[in-house]
Amino acid sequence: MIIQQLSVFLENKSGRLTQVLEVLGRENIRITALSVADTSEFGILRLLVTEPDKAKQVLKNNDFTVNITEVISVSAPNEAKHYAKVLKILSDRNISVEYTYAFTVDDKSIIILRCSNNHEAINELKSHEMDLLTSGDLYKL
Repeated sequence: MIIQQLSVFLENKSGRLTQVLEVLGRENIRITALSVADTSEFGILRLLVTEPDKAKQVLKNNDFTVNITEVISVSAPNEAKHYAKVLKILSDRNISVEYTYAFTVDDKSIIILRCSNNHEAINELKSHEMDLLTSGDLYKL
């Protein structure tokens, strides 16, 4: 249930995101999800890709600073109350959500979570019969 996510550190300058996507595109790496968080000086690009190890290597070979981090994913109906339910399950067990982002496929929200303890979060979400996704599930979307 653990999913490998790329975290790429980018300077806040025009064209830098384009360069990352061009590098991945030359290798025919498919992107399932993408999120950017920024500050005034740099940004963190988070990506779910079909071949995280290969993507990490080609980005490093092109002078990008990149790490693989572990996240989890939940599928839920795309209404706010269902996203809130997932977060409440975690907060009731004092599991912190470091960050989250989501995207929609048909009538489902695909929720990506980085938690203080991903394994504990997985166990708790499973015990509440939440629909956890594997990387294979995500890559089929």
